[in-house]
Amino acid sequence: MICDLMDKLRHVFGQGLSNSFYPVPQEAIRVGSAFEGWSPHAEDVFYRVLVPLSPPPGHAFPLELDTAGMPQTNFCVSVELPCTCMREQLGQDMLCFLHQPKEELRRRQEPSLLHTLCTGCCLDVEKTAQWFCLFVRVTWLLLPESRHWRLTVQPSSKFQLSKDKESFTAQMVFGVQQGDSDIFVGSQPAGAGMPSTMWLETCAVSEAKFFMHICRQAPQDSWHCKSLQMLSCSLLGVGFSSYTLKTVVMHLLSAIPLTQWRRGDFQQQLVDILKFLHCSLQTKQLKHFVISNERFPLEISLPSDLQLAQPPNLFQHLAGNWDAHRRAVQEYIRLL
Repeated sequence: MICDLMDKLRHVFGQGLSNSFYPVPQEAIRVGSAFEGWSPHAEDVFYRVLVPLSPPPGHAFPLELDTAGMPQTNFCVSVELPCTCMREQLGQDMLCFLHQPKEELRRRQEPSLLHTLCTGCCLDVEKTAQWFCLFVRVTWLLLPESRHWRLTVQPSSKFQLSKDKESFTAQMVFGVQQGDSDIFVGSQPAGAGMPSTMWLETCAVSEAKFFMHICRQAPQDSWHCKSLQMLSCSLLGVGFSSYTLKTVVMHLLSAIPLTQWRRGDFQQQLVDILKFLHCSLQTKQLKHFVISNERFPLEISLPSDLQLAQPPNLFQHLAGNWDAHRRAVQEYIRLL
């Protein structure tokens, strides 16, 4: 229903804003634990979709790397106005932002993206999210679902759909694709003090594709998602996150034959996961699964620089923080 709703919104967008120069939403991609099959919140499932944004006509979205003292890989989505004079000569109904007089542009054409959702020359995360949420509110009444469902738009591009006693929550993450790869820069909430023009590199799409790859290869009674879900439900969220467990399981899925993940092997699966986690805690080393992983499926496309990069250590914060390491060990003991 979430993806169907996003398709309908995209259709209305194409009809109603075809003459404007806002980012163009593409088909939503299902990401996160709910779609991967191991959501730790069985009774309150949280659905997340990544909405790729393409530049409107007469615009380009080159990505500029910004690693100034930040632990994540961050990018600025620059907005450029390439010359489109050739389109004018071919009779296309669009003036060149670069070479037409400003007065002529103001009189005959909608403003460029630089004058709507940008801060400086960069696409602004907050402005983009606010604009799209406003668009959803206005468009909702045009959709047939509005007769039966109630839509509540929440902060951070979340929205809740409810009907009688039934309800579910979804979040839109906006992304700009890195080339033709399955890696995006996304609009996830940044840390305090980070500028609103900063987009964080995300492997969510490639990880979701990895789970689909495993589902196609694994036996029908594979319980790898059950193992991950059970352990994630047991976390108190103090020492480490469910993403830590997800990373451990992904490493093991690529190392242990998939025939050993059946329902009858469930107990051994839990033992293997906990052993791997224990070893990672002892060494304070847990490599990111996607980046620079030689075992990563070739069918999932990664940028060449990401294949050769040094994989981040998800336990780097434990190396210099004795108290954080102690809390993580206590969390592990609770899991045992």
